[in-house]
Amino acid sequence: MSSSLYIHNLLSAYRSGQLTPTILMEQLLERSASYTDHAIWITPPQREHLLERARELEGRGMEELPLYGVPFAIKDNMDLADVPTTCACPDFAYTPKRSAMVVQKLLDAGAIAMGKTNLDQFATGLNGTRSPYGACRNAFAPDYISGGSSAGSAVAVALGLASFSLGTDTAGSGRVPAAFHNLVGLKPTCGLLSTSGVVPACRSLDSVSIFALSAQDAQRVFAAALGEDPSDPYSRTIQPHGFDFGRAPRFRFGVPAAKDLNFFGDDQYGHLFDAAVARLESLGGERIELDFAPFLETARLLYGGPWVAERYQAIRSFIDANPDALFPVTRDITLGGAKPLAADAFAALYRLRELRRNCDCIWPQVDCVITPTAGTIFTRAQLLAEPVARNTDLGYYTNFMNLLDYAAVAVPAGFRPDGLPFGVTLFAPAHQDVPLLHLAERWQLADSMPNGAVETMPPPVETVPAAVPSGQVRVAVVGAHLSGLPLNQQLTSRGGRLLSETRTAPCYRFYALPDGKRPGLIRVANGGEAIDCEVWEMPTAVFGSLVAGIPAPLGIGTVELADGSAVSGFLCEGIGITNASDITRFGGWRAYLRSLQV
Repeated sequence: MSSSLYIHNLLSAYRSGQLTPTILMEQLLERSASYTDHAIWITPPQREHLLERARELEGRGMEELPLYGVPFAIKDNMDLADVPTTCACPDFAYTPKRSAMVVQKLLDAGAIAMGKTNLDQFATGLNGTRSPYGACRNAFAPDYISGGSSAGSAVAVALGLASFSLGTDTAGSGRVPAAFHNLVGLKPTCGLLSTSGVVPACRSLDSVSIFALSAQDAQRVFAAALGEDPSDPYSRTIQPHGFDFGRAPRFRFGVPAAKDLNFFGDDQYGHLFDAAVARLESLGGERIELDFAPFLETARLLYGGPWVAERYQAIRSFIDANPDALFPVTRDITLGGAKPLAADAFAALYRLRELRRNCDCIWPQVDCVITPTAGTIFTRAQLLAEPVARNTDLGYYTNFMNLLDYAAVAVPAGFRPDGLPFGVTLFAPAHQDVPLLHLAERWQLADSMPNGAVETMPPPVETVPAAVPSGQVRVAVVGAHLSGLPLNQQLTSRGGRLLSETRTAPCYRFYALPDGKRPGLIRVANGGEAIDCEVWEMPTAVFGSLVAGIPAPLGIGTVELADGSAVSGFLCEGIGITNASDITRFGGWRAYLRSLQV
């Protein structure tokens, strides 16, 4: 298939007339037919419906449809109107009249639903083998597991049958399959994407996830799918994300101590993780080693504690009436949820609160954490020989995430010598989705490798508007507020973080004010030069107090930077340069101060 499925490339091809949704659907139908042995679909692509949807979009045009003609796949525990929802259990199937809210938002944005994908039954499992519709085959090596439970959703994107797909992630189901398929897997902050119309696994922990070829694509989809849902009691209001460490030249990241890393005998995954840590350092990250024991203990609570009772509660009436309708391993896990006492649940909640406090202690030290997404990958035969133990191994680095209310993104991180992909996960506190995606974007662009299993092009270089506002303001400083100088603490004490060291556009004159302690920056129509500056970021809520304390003749205005962008910054009133010395020739305040020491 010639069409690149990166969203930017698709939209560009549509705009130029080189491609139409109808032509793309014909290509995808042909391609899908060549993968019938991969057990990707429960409801496969339907030619008549897809072409009807394509013609409908072509009649509307691209305006105001950010996902115009973009194909996506839907995990079959989410409702798509008039299409059965099975949860990979035929006896459970029902046909909804309405689509899940998150699905409807994507349809409203112009996306095309290709079909419903295979999964570990009732989203119970991280491996992709627990389905009566067949075990999903890994897109790179069919004898290996696909990962799950969002198995078909990952395989569909990896094999070029969709630009993105929806999964769910309670214990890692939106990240493990991404790692095994050279994809980005976004596990958003719980509650930011509606779960109305999604069959729950653990209702208090479930998150709708996004598989995509690139971090930019994941952010486009995330933006279209966002929205508080009054009908979903677990829906949350979007919060500003604050400091964008993903775009900062310097940031701090945590790495589990060597004693806590486990690759289950897979030395190649271990070497690839070491290389991934080094790559994050090359992007400006400062590595900080962490005691990961509290995170690992939290992970063990998910299946070793009473949260399995939520899985039982989700399908209680069905499983009690139809126990033989479930896969044996799924039935045994789910019915185990009927055993914990209410007292057990409270004891586990108390322990979780203690562990969360211990885990959250890292955040003043680091902006994000990197781990392997999975410690190794298993063949289907290895998994089926010990289904519970091997599945537990797959959740080693993932099971704690929603219990601790963190956001995470899985990103591709290389290949073993046998050609199987390896992936890492970046995670941070709730509402840090956008900085995580920005860091993942930088990671991918530095790598310049195609994603998925059949895409031949690396992600396009593009600027995607942030899905969530930062709640921050950027400030350019040119004088005593520079790093290490006397007034810099006015920024740091307000939570300011340095974003970049740069220069202004060449349209300014620079003066040493008569008091000798401060410079004045003045924009001029002619004869200006570029001046050294730093760009800082701080919370909008405290910006006013900084402005209020600035003495005349200085104030805050708009400063144009060398790259053409504009930020708030320190400027001087024209009257302020009376008796001031023109120091433009020095190119910056530090250079001028050094000249005074000669």
